[in-house]
Amino acid sequence: MNYSKINIAMGWLCFFIAALTYILTLDQSVSFWDCGEFIAAAYRMEVVHQPGAPMVSMIQRLFSTLALGDKTLVAYFMNVSSALASAGTILFLFWTITALAKKTILKKEEEISTSKLISIMGAGLVGALAYAFSDSFWFSAVEAEVYAMSSLCTAIVLWGILKWESHADEPKADRWLLFVAYMMGISIGIHLLNLLAIPALIFIYYFKKHPNPRLKNVIKVFVISILALATVQFGIIQYLVSFAANFDFFFVNTLGLGFGSGILFFVLLLICGLVYGIHYAIRKHKKALNIILLFTTLLIFGYSSFAILIIRAHAKPNLNNTDPENAFNFLSYVNRSQYGDRPLLYGENYNSEKIDIKETGTLYRKGKNKYELAGTKSEYVFADKTLMPRMYSDKPEHINFYKNYMGFDDAHQPTLMDNLSYMFSFQTGQMYMRYFMWNFVGRQDNEDGQLGGRNGAWLSGVKPIDALRLGNQSHLPPSITENKAYNRFFFLPLIIGLIGAIWHFKRNHKDAGVIGLLFVFTGVAIVIYLNSVPIEPRERDYAYVGSFYAFAIWIGLGVLGLKDWLFQKLSPAKAGLFASFTAILMVPVLMAVQGWDDHDRSESHVAHDMAVNYLESCAPNAILFTYGDNDTYPVWYAQEVENVRPDVRVVNLSLFTADWYIDGLKRKQNQSEPLPITLKPEQYVAGTRDVMYYQDYKIAQHVELKDILEVLLSDNDADKVTMNDGTKYNILPTRNLKLTVNPKQVLDTGTVPKEDAGKIAESMEWTYTGNYVSKGTLVLFDILTHNNWERPIYFTSAMPDEQYIGLDKYLYTEGLNKHLLPLKSDRSQADGKDLINPKPMFNNLMNVYGYGNIKNANHLNRQSADDVTYVSNMFSGLLTKLIDEGKINEGKKIANQYFQVIPDKFYTMRQVVSTFYFTESLYRLNDLNRANAMISKSANHINKELTYLADVSESKDQLASAQNVRIYLTYLAQMVKLTQTFKQSGLSKQLENQYNELIQRFTPFASS
Repeated sequence: MNYSKINIAMGWLCFFIAALTYILTLDQSVSFWDCGEFIAAAYRMEVVHQPGAPMVSMIQRLFSTLALGDKTLVAYFMNVSSALASAGTILFLFWTITALAKKTILKKEEEISTSKLISIMGAGLVGALAYAFSDSFWFSAVEAEVYAMSSLCTAIVLWGILKWESHADEPKADRWLLFVAYMMGISIGIHLLNLLAIPALIFIYYFKKHPNPRLKNVIKVFVISILALATVQFGIIQYLVSFAANFDFFFVNTLGLGFGSGILFFVLLLICGLVYGIHYAIRKHKKALNIILLFTTLLIFGYSSFAILIIRAHAKPNLNNTDPENAFNFLSYVNRSQYGDRPLLYGENYNSEKIDIKETGTLYRKGKNKYELAGTKSEYVFADKTLMPRMYSDKPEHINFYKNYMGFDDAHQPTLMDNLSYMFSFQTGQMYMRYFMWNFVGRQDNEDGQLGGRNGAWLSGVKPIDALRLGNQSHLPPSITENKAYNRFFFLPLIIGLIGAIWHFKRNHKDAGVIGLLFVFTGVAIVIYLNSVPIEPRERDYAYVGSFYAFAIWIGLGVLGLKDWLFQKLSPAKAGLFASFTAILMVPVLMAVQGWDDHDRSESHVAHDMAVNYLESCAPNAILFTYGDNDTYPVWYAQEVENVRPDVRVVNLSLFTADWYIDGLKRKQNQSEPLPITLKPEQYVAGTRDVMYYQDYKIAQHVELKDILEVLLSDNDADKVTMNDGTKYNILPTRNLKLTVNPKQVLDTGTVPKEDAGKIAESMEWTYTGNYVSKGTLVLFDILTHNNWERPIYFTSAMPDEQYIGLDKYLYTEGLNKHLLPLKSDRSQADGKDLINPKPMFNNLMNVYGYGNIKNANHLNRQSADDVTYVSNMFSGLLTKLIDEGKINEGKKIANQYFQVIPDKFYTMRQVVSTFYFTESLYRLNDLNRANAMISKSANHINKELTYLADVSESKDQLASAQNVRIYLTYLAQMVKLTQTFKQSGLSKQLENQYNELIQRFTPFASS
């Protein structure tokens, strides 16, 4: 019986099962979050956000050629690259599990028996397929993100070191170490998470060379492994670039040579040093030194993939994050400077007093002939600091969260124990263990659960156990049972994994310790190292898939534990078969069945259609201001790949403060001419006018924006204020701003149609909402001043209100975008509701927009579900406006379109709330049947949700989800009044009875 052939064949079987699964459930186009940026950048070889992923871009670019020129298929084939990389991960995971299993149960030189072969193959199948169908890994496998390829690199590296271990006594075994080194270097160009496997690799090497280690030496090796990780993370990735930058600074600024000369010298010096060191190690027979130097050389070879970013930056592509075309920009890029620093082992709390500012370094930028000073790096000096600061952010939303979560009053100063408590309970418990349980115990829904409470919780399906945590589970509501992410694993994957871990530690504690080290370093250690703030933009479970990978190894080895402990009375062959078959049913089959619907994206294309909608609803040659990832990255994809509306200039306000980004806006991109920016580079270059604070000069009247711009750009000391250190800064002297409107101009450019000529305002007057003017806002002022209404200006509706800089009363909703129009204030909509421009909005909703198949798609993740509510709100707002204006026929068409587009079921409470206002409009249209049906459906949903929350409240003897209870009851009461108003007495009475019954159940908890 040829073990090797069977092992290879079974591994490829796992590969094909995984690949088929991922391709069948693959997103057919662009996804939300970073995918749009990665696809666009890969297709046109551009520069993505830090720390960069050049290998991903190159591989995805190759896959894009499979589209054979059909640009609409580019995203699909890049998604396929993730699917195949993920399937490759499963392949190498299978071989890793079988290698560990074989090593553990088979003595050296022992002939493998049929029973042991069955057990080993069963272990590989169960563990590999369990990981294949795990929630977090599956999610990344069907979209063009970096995590699929990152996981593949980790899997290859771990498999490679085990391959070395099995051949370590052979003459050429060390080639496997060099293979591992090169793969780790390659992985740097994909994602840095792979480096966390270094400690595990070092321990495998050490245990092979020292079969009987002492505890003292194990501790030493652990310290060495941490130092090795730090050497690669900081020494190679960051300090090599830092040394190169400093060499270039010396050669350019001191010796007067050209840019890049110092880098070339440094590279030659590095190459010569490595060559000499390797030659010396060979000549002196210093094997360890030779391995270390070769390992370093191959790591650097792999890391050299970043050179493509420098090459492409010189080409000035449309997406050119940080413009890393020179040494200092590239250093800033790999250091992730724009994201700032977070305290790790020692630092401030959120309410530590700031007593001073100290300089920590100097910033340089590339000038015309030499590097110029761009400012200084600085940090606050705090009156008090603590060890292990976990609650450090002084942003108001974070401070409120810290205090509410920990129960602190305003005067409390967090101690070391407070920070540790927060780290274990929230950062580790809520933001890691919850993800772990999602993958191996079960998941309640796809709602964001970062803030705790009942959203986004883990749920096993074992109701008595779930009830202990979450309260009475007798009447689970639609928000859970109808949620695609309602996955119940009944603890089975966790139990099998724990059996595998215990069995592994009993049979081979050294290998088990290595897997445990990998598990900790790619899980809890990341939590500690990242020290993340609360309220992230989205759930971050994808960051911990390495930890879940390690646990999947133990799930596989759990087959051997089952065989030894549960089926020991059977013959060895039957025991292996029974254990394998039982574990396959209990883990991968169960996980696949439960997880298929919430990972099947084959019918949904929300991100794609939303991106196209943003662009297609703009007038020709428009300027579209975006803000967040999900209203920017998919739009970049649509323009850069599918060439949708190349005349529209997309401006991301999140990047607007960077000089390199402003440089790009002053160039032509696609078919979009440069923006009307008059600022000269020296007026906005890095370190100049980064922040200009508001100082009230008591100016009552509104001041022309052009005059304010002159003050902000003035080099006259009279227009500046002097700081404590003697430096002078421009300031904003008033928040009352004005832009005079030339009626002929706005009519000639088509900004305002001729029929609305009487609505044109003499001037746009508004109050700026910020306390300071950032560089981006300065450029926005410049665009508003000098655009002369030649290019239509839009803002996406999804951004925070403060990004509108106070222009709200001139921003008219036309669908997904708000159009800046110089019209007189509409007093009829001065109650806080969005201003609506009904004619273009009607056309967009009826004729222009695609809706991503939200009505029938099998998969709607949280963002897509939110977009259902967003689209519903658009229809509701427009319908109300049309009825107010007496346009009943148009209103009926919009109502019919709503029912064609919006799903029949409710996905979130937000959708229920949105439906209420639409129902009110249906009553106003006298569409009583559909209005009553929607009211009944809403009331039924609310009744089920509140019945569940009442059950939970009674079982926990405290009010559960107070905000949800309050909102649902409020809208149920409004439904009673609404049906009364429109004389639907029978329905109204029914709703009133329902409301009273629910009020009675919640009354005992009113005080809580």
